[in-house]
Amino acid sequence: MKDLSLKQRLIISFCVVAIGIWGGSAALSWYESREYVNEFYDTYQLHLARQLSTADWSNIKPGTQDRVNDLIEELEDDGEDEDEALGLAVFDKNGEMIFNDDEDGKYFVFNPKASGFVNQPNGHKGKMWRIIWMKSVDGDYTIAVGQELKYRNKAATEMVEEAVGPWIIGLAILLLAIIFLVTKELRPLKRITKNLSSRGADDFSPLSDKEIPQEIKPLISSMNELFDKIDKMLVRERSFISDAAHELRSPLTAMKVQLEVAELAGDDKETHEKALANLTQGLERVSRLVEQLLALSRLESNAIRYKEFAPLDWASIMDNVNKEQKQLAEEKKISLTSEISEPYFINEGQSFLWSLLLRNLIDNAIKYSKEGADIRIILNSEKLSVSNNKITLNSKNIARLGERFFRPAGQNINGSGLGLSIVKKIARLHNCEMQITVQGDIFTVTINRVE
Repeated sequence: MKDLSLKQRLIISFCVVAIGIWGGSAALSWYESREYVNEFYDTYQLHLARQLSTADWSNIKPGTQDRVNDLIEELEDDGEDEDEALGLAVFDKNGEMIFNDDEDGKYFVFNPKASGFVNQPNGHKGKMWRIIWMKSVDGDYTIAVGQELKYRNKAATEMVEEAVGPWIIGLAILLLAIIFLVTKELRPLKRITKNLSSRGADDFSPLSDKEIPQEIKPLISSMNELFDKIDKMLVRERSFISDAAHELRSPLTAMKVQLEVAELAGDDKETHEKALANLTQGLERVSRLVEQLLALSRLESNAIRYKEFAPLDWASIMDNVNKEQKQLAEEKKISLTSEISEPYFINEGQSFLWSLLLRNLIDNAIKYSKEGADIRIILNSEKLSVSNNKITLNSKNIARLGERFFRPAGQNINGSGLGLSIVKKIARLHNCEMQITVQGDIFTVTINRVE
């Protein structure tokens, strides 16, 4: 069954069930018919035995049996079938048979202990008969009226056959209807299968739900949602690869130029060292860009799940990030202050991601601030914010901050344009949002919990 199609399994299952129910009904009908036949013929035998018990058997003479047989033969319809089905015999006190039906009854074996209905073999052919034994009214004779049990079963079977005949035709029609209906109702699935098999690799257009059963529509809806997600993912990945290739091209080209300069410098030590320094700087930029690209790719591919969240140790996160950024801040004479107060606006998440978020915010603040600037980090029950002063940005650039690879024109500072995009993704993953505000020369990035 496992190797068969759904259509074949349904047809076979429905047919087996239908035939099983039909067979069970037929067996029940036969059983009830046999019970009815038994009751009917038991009553008939009882009435016949009662009538025979009232007769005067004392006047029976040796020629009476032959005379009765001749009278029966003279009848136009002697009821031969019934004679074969029924038998009767009359016995005297000594168990001697004084009268019978000249058929099976003459083979009855006297049973002095029998009374009422008894199932016993007939002495002629040894077949089982149901015989009622009854005393005559005067008590001098014993009446035996019997019927072959096989005849009763045959009668019950014939009754069922006559009733079941139309059922067989109805069953055949029912099975054909089942095959037709199953085939018809499964056509939408066949149509969907044909549609999917004929599609191109880049075709993610939604499937039509017209003339689709209600039970299949949720499946079609889910498949269309999946197609939409895959389409968006591929568009996003193509865009990501294109942007990444574009961003990597410039530093790689610059590194190649610096390598050629170093090779052509010859004995010019100053030029050689400067080229190597520029090459090292380029490598650091590429390394940082690749690190950011990998982080962004992981976030956009939903590789991180809520089930991976754990309690956050904000004191440790803040301390580690401040230590990492301390040297760079001191080189630009930038003050780095932190204000932390419990409870925190978020208590569970990915420690690595929040460290990455905070590192990007502080790194951007240090890079794009002038010497002597102040950077302030606030963490409390309402938000996480990083503010720095001595920043000048126009409103058009502020609106685009957070886009991938976007960097305001005129920037001389190395960067990938991915920092705030990663911050936004991490915040969204933790059910938070990123807000950027500028008041005068103070630039603030705030992470708030979304209610």
